[in-house]
Amino acid sequence: MKPYPIQLEISGPTAMWTRPDTGSSPVSYVAPTFSAVKGIFESVLRWKSVNVRPTKVEICAPVQFHRYTTNYGGPLRASDALAKGASFQFYAVVLVNVCYRLYAEAEFAGHHETSTWPPHAYHDVFNRALERGQWFYTPCLGWKEFAPDYVGSFRPETRVCESENHELPTMLRMVFDQPQAGLVKPTFSRKLRIEKGVLVYAQ
Repeated sequence: MKPYPIQLEISGPTAMWTRPDTGSSPVSYVAPTFSAVKGIFESVLRWKSVNVRPTKVEICAPVQFHRYTTNYGGPLRASDALAKGASFQFYAVVLVNVCYRLYAEAEFAGHHETSTWPPHAYHDVFNRALERGQWFYTPCLGWKEFAPDYVGSFRPETRVCESENHELPTMLRMVFDQPQAGLVKPTFSRKLRIEKGVLVYAQ
């Protein structure tokens, strides 16, 4: 059965698409990763019988980096900080004032091809949920604390930022080895390009 296209627009004040090679002071990619886009679509609607496969992203606001600092008080602090009850100051380089148009295709997930909930049904239910603002879980712009200010259908005033052209020698694709219920095994895409504001994901 053919895949069914789905799309949405998302924007917000802050986003973080973490580059794994930037270590303990992470820096964002200029555009969301394949797995991040998949997560955004699945935050609207997630079915076990359907796999959401991102196809491309359009950057609709100029890329702006910004230094970000927060105090971390979780269990991954050093042992002496835990003993003292002290916070860890965490530094990052994030994106600000972002806006994207995201595209994907809904297709059968592996052995679910005999499911009574096929991709065309997912497509219809997804669009209704998107219009109503109903989420499977709360969408975010990378990190959970970076909530969007808009998630919905394409707005007529939104335009692709054609001045954005970037080389991406390597980019995280997926954290897990399967689209659903996989094990941690990161994979990367090589030699991607953002041309006139458009990033097409390797298939």
